[in-house]
Amino acid sequence: DPQVEIRKSEGQMKDLRKEIDAVIERNERALVTTLTKKMAEALTKFFVDQGLKVRYLHSDIDTMERIEILRDLRLGVFDVLVGINLLREGLDLPEVSLIGILDADKQGFLRSESALIQTIGRAARNVNGRVIMYADNMTPAMKAAISETDRRRAKQEAYNKKHGITPQTIIKKIHDMQEMKKMEAKRQVKHYDGKKVPREERERLLEGMEIEMDIAAQNMEFEKAAEIRDEIERLREEWG
Repeated sequence: DPQVEIRKSEGQMKDLRKEIDAVIERNERALVTTLTKKMAEALTKFFVDQGLKVRYLHSDIDTMERIEILRDLRLGVFDVLVGINLLREGLDLPEVSLIGILDADKQGFLRSESALIQTIGRAARNVNGRVIMYADNMTPAMKAAISETDRRRAKQEAYNKKHGITPQTIIKKIHDMQEMKKMEAKRQVKHYDGKKVPREERERLLEGMEIEMDIAAQNMEFEKAAEIRDEIERLREEWG
């Protein structure tokens, strides 16, 4: 599990910018989580004005655009992803080595012990994984989350030492992996002969496919979700 640091909130944007520069130097990525839309937008604007490649993942973005944003982050189209609730993404992003948590000491479910543990875990796939909590107080949730992260890291380090394992970042070849997943998705997704679907069944079928697409996306089966989307669009076009 990643190292966790606590830093004062004063000057947090400039401090975070310095840390992100180091991440970009290593060709890695950063996630930054805020508590409000206003702060997320202000932070995104600050980073853009500073010349960083950054995207803001907000609640208005639909499932397929979210998939494309996460893929672009992995591919390095941009380097920093800002969001409010990054827990629901089910993110598996080994390129991410830095997570900045703003307002870590504020009350709310996004700064609860379990939420902080999950957020910290977003950096666990990268050997350089680090988390910086910006806060002016140490809350019980922060203390518990840091303690649990330290416990997990100590356990993993002991296991690695016993078995002679050197931790390494899991590198996924995105292009190769995408092609394989696309082929598998084509095999998994049912393709319909539009002419054989009764008119009165069409809307119900499309609604079911949209639910299946959302479930695939939530399970990080992006290629499957995209294949279902394409099938939905093909049927809609065929049926006019």
